[in-house]
Amino acid sequence: QPRRHAHPFTTVRPPSRTSPTTRVLTCSTCTAENAPTRALLATTATSPLAFRSARPSSSNRARVLDQLAATARTSTGTSASTSASASTSTSTSASNHHALVVVPNSASLARVAGASAIVGGMAGFSAAATPASECHGTGSGHGEGSKLPRQYAHSHATQGKATSSHLLFGVPKKGRLHEKVKKMLDGAGIEYSRPDRLDIAHCSNLPISIVFLPASDIATYVGEGNVDMGITGEDIIGESEVDVEVLMKLGLGKCRLSVQAPVGEVTDVRSLAGKRIVTSFPNLTRNYFDAMGADKPTQIKCISGSVEASCGLGLADGIVDLVETGTTMRAAGLEEVSTIMKTECVLIANKSTSHPELVETIRKRIAGYLTATKYVMVTYNIHRSSLERAKNITPGKKSPSIMPLERGDWVAVSALVLKKSASTVMDELEDVGATDILLTSIVNSRMGD
Repeated sequence: QPRRHAHPFTTVRPPSRTSPTTRVLTCSTCTAENAPTRALLATTATSPLAFRSARPSSSNRARVLDQLAATARTSTGTSASTSASASTSTSTSASNHHALVVVPNSASLARVAGASAIVGGMAGFSAAATPASECHGTGSGHGEGSKLPRQYAHSHATQGKATSSHLLFGVPKKGRLHEKVKKMLDGAGIEYSRPDRLDIAHCSNLPISIVFLPASDIATYVGEGNVDMGITGEDIIGESEVDVEVLMKLGLGKCRLSVQAPVGEVTDVRSLAGKRIVTSFPNLTRNYFDAMGADKPTQIKCISGSVEASCGLGLADGIVDLVETGTTMRAAGLEEVSTIMKTECVLIANKSTSHPELVETIRKRIAGYLTATKYVMVTYNIHRSSLERAKNITPGKKSPSIMPLERGDWVAVSALVLKKSASTVMDELEDVGATDILLTSIVNSRMGD
C-alpha cells in the first residue's frame, strides 16, 4: 500500500548482479525497523509497468532486509529522494505500508508515481515525482507551448497530489465495449497512450486521466466521487443504486434487461414472484418482484456468469438477464416473459465534480463525434422549379443550405442526411432532377447538441 507510506524514499544502486539500468527505492526507517516488505516490481525495460505484488515469507524477510541495508551502505549512486504524500492513517503501522519499487529508469518511476495516485484519493508519491512530460507530451511544461489549451495550463508541483488538477474519467477496461469507447474517445479528440498492463493513461491534449475500470464498478466510482465522470450502462447505474448525473446517451450496447423462463412454462411474470430467480442484477430484480406484492419473498440468487444455464440445471424457475439479439437465450431453451428495462451506455458525471467546465467540454466533444457518425453531408445542384420537392427529400438537421448559381435558375443545396438512408436519398434526388450529387463524410462536428 504505497499510498500509506509516510517515510521518505531514497534511490540507491542495486548490487552489481542487477541490471545497471535499474534503481531501487528503499525506506531507511522501515529497513531499520526490520519491517515486513511489500514489493511492487516493474519487471523489464520493455514492459516497465508489469506490476507484481509480493510479501516475502517470514523465512526470507530478514534476508531481503539485509540485502536492502547492504545495498544502501555500499551504494555510490545518487542520494536523490522522492517524498511520499502524508495521507497516512495514524492507526497504520510502518510494517503495513513499506514499499519496495524496482523500476528500469526515471521515466518509468514517474509513471509508477502516476499509477499509484489515481482512485479514491490515493496520494502515492509527491506531485514532484510526476513531471509535466509524463502527462502532456515530452517537454510540455503544462503551460505555454504545451499541447494543452491555455485555459487548462497547470503545474503539478503546486498540487497536493499528482492528479489533483486532472479530471478522472472512468472507462471500461476490456471487452467489446472497451473497443467501442476507445474509438469514440479517439474520434472526440481525446488523445492518450495507455502503457501495457497499466490501468491509467494521461491525456496529452487535456488535463484528463483515463482510468480503466470494470464496467460494473464505474457507476459506483462516479457516484461516490472517486472519479469525476465515466461511461457505463443504465442497467449498471440502476443496480449500483447511486445518484449520478446522466449527461447523454451514447447509443452503444443497446439491449434490454428481461425476465426469462423455459419455453412454454410461464405465461404471466407474476407467477414467478416468490419463486427461485437467478440473476447478475439482484437489486433490480428484487425491486421488480417486490412491487408485485407476492405472499412470500422471491428467492433471488446472484451469480456472475452463465445465468442462462440456471434453469436447465434446476437452480432456478426463471432468470433475469440482458438480451441483445436473443440468440443465447433461445439456445438455452428460454423465452422472454417480461422486460424490466431497456438499457444502453451513457455518459455520466459526479454531481459534485470539481471540474464542471471540463466535463461539459468532454460532453460536447463526444456529442459532436456521435453526430458525425450518424450523418453525412449531401450536396447537389437543382433547378429552382424542383427545389421544394428536393427540400422535402433533404430537410437537413435544421434546414438545408441553399446558394444561387451563376447558371440561371439553378441553385446548390447542402444538407445533412442520416448515413443509413444516404443511398436512398441520392436515388430520390436524382428522380426529381438533381445533378452533381455528392456525398461527404463528417469527421467531427459541433451542432449545439
